[in-house]
Amino acid sequence: MKVHFIEAHADLQISLPEDLLDTLPERICLSTTSQFIPQVDAMRAQLEQKGKTTSLLSALHSKHKGQILGCGFTDFKFPDVDAFLYVGDGLFHPKALLLGTEVPVFRYDPFIEKWEEVDPSFRTKVEKQRKVGLSTFLMKDNIGIIISTKPGQNLMKHAFALKKQYPDKNFYFLVTSTLDFIQLGNFPFIECFVNTACNRLQDDYDKFPKPMVNIEDIPGNTIKNP
Repeated sequence: MKVHFIEAHADLQISLPEDLLDTLPERICLSTTSQFIPQVDAMRAQLEQKGKTTSLLSALHSKHKGQILGCGFTDFKFPDVDAFLYVGDGLFHPKALLLGTEVPVFRYDPFIEKWEEVDPSFRTKVEKQRKVGLSTFLMKDNIGIIISTKPGQNLMKHAFALKKQYPDKNFYFLVTSTLDFIQLGNFPFIECFVNTACNRLQDDYDKFPKPMVNIEDIPGNTIKNP
């Protein structure tokens, strides 16, 4: 089935608040979603009028400069900056910036006209989860591999490659379109899960009944990002 995607732009004029502009450091990398791409130049102008040096994020899978998709956080490209400014609602995308960078991330929601610095403890929490998931995978024998049938997320080839890379482990392949975390409890013998679907399932780490690791974090894998 052919799919045609149409960008929907927000009918909203963005004006960055003065207290945010005064708080931001000098070198800012701007990122946003497709809704606000037409206003990127205007937002950069607002920042530069306050003496900021601006740049735009270049992200994996994105069509436009400055556009961010939450799934692609391992291949960000940007110059040296002091902070990121994400313009949009929600925390899904700014959390991706935390995962893919080491600098502070600020978020401005133009719908409610509020801003905040995104809590950096999320980055630390995920890093601890990655270490637990990887060490469990390396130490345990019974591994459940989650495989998605969705286009763009199907990494079945890479999932089966793990069986050759780690021949002493017992692998159980769990194929699904939409992951139901409750159903994972039906496999109590599994000691660790490997996620080959969207890597942002990391956000739902606490919903897994056993430790989980993304496939790109496993030594010997041949992918950088789904």
